[in-house]
Amino acid sequence: MNELDIPVITIDGPSGAGKGTIAQMLALELSWNILDSGALYRTLAYFMQENEISLDIFNEKKEEIKKNFNVSFDPGIPGEPVKVIFENKDITSLVRTEEIAKLTSNLAAEPIIRDFIKPCQRDFMIAPGLIADGRDMGTVIFSDAKHKIFLTASVEERAKRRQTQLKRQGLEVNMRSLLQELEERDRKDTEREHSPLVPAKDSVIIDTSNLNPEGVVKEIKTYL
Repeated sequence: MNELDIPVITIDGPSGAGKGTIAQMLALELSWNILDSGALYRTLAYFMQENEISLDIFNEKKEEIKKNFNVSFDPGIPGEPVKVIFENKDITSLVRTEEIAKLTSNLAAEPIIRDFIKPCQRDFMIAPGLIADGRDMGTVIFSDAKHKIFLTASVEERAKRRQTQLKRQGLEVNMRSLLQELEERDRKDTEREHSPLVPAKDSVIIDTSNLNPEGVVKEIKTYL
C-alpha cells in the first residue's frame, strides 16, 4: 500500500485532555498502529541519558543514534499506559519517570531534536492505519491526514485527572501545584517558536471536560 493511501487519525491537545486514552481505545478498536509521540521523545531522552550523549555532540552522533533508535508501541490493555518497546525490551516504566519527563521537556524544544524525530514519526505510518497522539500531529507531522482531532478540557479538569493518575501510582500531589504545572506547560506549548500547540485549521475540536472516554470515542467516530 502506498504511504499516501494509509489512513491516519491525528489526536492533538494539551496535557491531560485525554489524548493517550482515546488514541489507545481507537487503536485497539480499529486494530491500527499507534504512535505516542511524547513517549518517542521520552525514549530519545532516555537513550541519550543512558549513552551520555549531550546536545553538544548530538549532530556528530546523529547517524549512530538513528541506527540504534528502534522504537515500537503496543496499545496494550485499556486503562494501562501504551507499552514502549525499545530494542525488543519493554521500557515503559523507565521512560515515564519525572526525571525523564523534565529532560524530555528541555530536549523537545530544540529544533535539532525535532528534526531528528520527525522522520521517525512518519515511519509509523504503516497499513492498515495509524492513530497518532501528540501536540503537532495534525499541524506538522501528518498535516496531510484526512482525520484530525483536537482534544481539550478545562485546566481544572485536567489537573483532577492528573491527580487521580498519580494517586493510583501511590503518589500524593498538591492540586495547586498541579494547576500551576499545567498552566506553565500550556504556556510553553502554545508560545514555543517551533511547532506550537494549536489546532489544525481543518481539525475537529472536542471538549472532553464533561465526557467519559467512551463518549469521546463515540463522538470521534461520527466524523470518520
